[in-house]
Amino acid sequence: MKYLLLTLFAVLSLMPRAAENTQLPVESFASLRAFSQVKFSPNGKNLSFIRNVNGELVLMVYNRKTKEADSIIRSDNHTIFFDWYEWANDEVLLLGARYIQRQFGGPKYTSTRLYAYKIGGDGKAKLAIKPNFNRDERQPQFGDQVISFLPDKKDKILVQGDFDVANAPGVYELDLSTLRKKKIQRSRSKVIDWTADRQGNVRIALKMDEDEFEYILYDEDRDNRKTLFKYKAFSPDVVTVLGFDKDPNILYFKALKDGYDALYKMDLTTMKKELVFSDDNYDFDGHIFYSSLTGEVAGFTHSQLDEGIRYWDEDLNNLYNGLRAVLPADKFDIDIIDTSKEQRQYVVYVSGEQIPGTYMLGDRDSNELTAFASAFPDVDETVYSGKKKISYKARDGLTIEGYLTLPVGYKEGDKLPTIVFPHGGPMARDYAGFDYWTALLAYNGYAVLQPNFRGSSGYGHEFEMAAVQGFGKEMQDDLQDAANWLVEEGIANGDKICIGGASYGGYAALMAVVKHPETFKCAASFAGVTDLERIVSKARYFTNKEIVRKQFGTDGDKLEKASPVNFAKQINRPVLLVHGSDDNVVPVYHSREMDDELKDEGKDVTYIELEDGDHYLSHQPYRIKTLKAFLEFFDKNLKN
Repeated sequence: MKYLLLTLFAVLSLMPRAAENTQLPVESFASLRAFSQVKFSPNGKNLSFIRNVNGELVLMVYNRKTKEADSIIRSDNHTIFFDWYEWANDEVLLLGARYIQRQFGGPKYTSTRLYAYKIGGDGKAKLAIKPNFNRDERQPQFGDQVISFLPDKKDKILVQGDFDVANAPGVYELDLSTLRKKKIQRSRSKVIDWTADRQGNVRIALKMDEDEFEYILYDEDRDNRKTLFKYKAFSPDVVTVLGFDKDPNILYFKALKDGYDALYKMDLTTMKKELVFSDDNYDFDGHIFYSSLTGEVAGFTHSQLDEGIRYWDEDLNNLYNGLRAVLPADKFDIDIIDTSKEQRQYVVYVSGEQIPGTYMLGDRDSNELTAFASAFPDVDETVYSGKKKISYKARDGLTIEGYLTLPVGYKEGDKLPTIVFPHGGPMARDYAGFDYWTALLAYNGYAVLQPNFRGSSGYGHEFEMAAVQGFGKEMQDDLQDAANWLVEEGIANGDKICIGGASYGGYAALMAVVKHPETFKCAASFAGVTDLERIVSKARYFTNKEIVRKQFGTDGDKLEKASPVNFAKQINRPVLLVHGSDDNVVPVYHSREMDDELKDEGKDVTYIELEDGDHYLSHQPYRIKTLKAFLEFFDKNLKN
């Protein structure tokens, strides 16, 4: 421990420090992470990571013995997006890639592929699974879905794909040495997903029939079937299966308890369920995780726990407590993000209220803990003050929580130009962790409030269901109430408040200057929804059409009244629109049409279209361009 403490002091001295009296560029916040997805190979001999080289993401493998690093694959996340990778065994890396395509003149959609790279092989990543056209197989839309790494079969994994029938995947055993696949579970009508137990047996099918879902349990021979759970979308009966324990008869899942999601487990031999964890004030929003050493469930995460995690596994708990001895909870958040199979080598991500995040490497055999890399090298406590959790009362008395980010050096009583920044989803939520949007805006002198308005997830079923056919209603009013709270608290000047956001947040920003122009002086939208009628109409191309209709409704008059595109004439505030042309979540039509309508009315609108850009600003130049545009727009309307 003494050596570990000495190493820690060296680590702290290596954490990033911003240059004094030097204005950081937008790139310091808006660039993709400098390093990400740091992992050990199962035997701990190799370290893999993704490095950002001038916007190009490079997957690299570092041999800890020879101290040599090899570049495996590169992507600029422009037309092909590099989403994930994982060690399948000590020699093979699997990579998931995404790209956008269009079929038969219909809307654009996402397609994915799985690639395999062998350490010491020919140096090329190869398409791991593909259709056999001689057997009339088709190319699956989603071709990177691994459902088991088959712990007892070194060179084999289980993948699912709809090679035979569209939208009805079968399960295949893939040999990583030959890249040949063998069907082990045929597709079944309306089954959209399969779950394997920890031994690699396909045990659960998820069936979707319009807006109804059913989890079906198979015995180990897959001959007998019985329904585990059945529910309608958005109903209180919704269940989410999280995974099996090492005991194939123990299943973990998430379901409501007293209006809030809770963690349960079930003995499949008796069908008796047992409450594992619940929170009286929040939904269980975490996941279970496993010990690579034992294969058993090692614990669970939940954002509202004091340290965000609870360990059941003794070995991992000892590791965590040892780290806590030198990285105290009042200063650091720690997340053990990966270990070798024997849990002797590990990667820990260290962050805090004012620290975006540093990757550290640990070796329990040598008792070493060393800094490896920072995710955002230019950002530290001298330029970022972190987020403060707040709450305010909506006009009907409902309590709304949110997160407030203020500039470094803010003094109570200072009135700042202010941005209300609602999240996307809308069935999602904001957390206290670092995000590049708010960090950049606060660094440039803004107060930024991210309200978890009604319709957000995490606050119980009733709260979240306000988002169902709720666009433009109370969930919109919650944003004006957030702005009013900022004025009442003396943080905001009432005539210097704008609103911005992405996806649903972009919709909410545009709707705010329709519904509450007296409060918001401008609106900035990235990839925002503008036409609800079009969303419902276009849903007919997709298998989730009934869910979309249920979420938005089918009443044309109501959809029209909740769509910003129909109110261009009455918008009298400056508007910024940014959208990627290859956005397959919110098609670019929404911003193009909004721009046309505003220009036809002679309104103050700026539109920026990102060629081949996606919904997530995955391409670094586009992320930087978008954040620069947002910052310049807010500066023009709030600081001049």
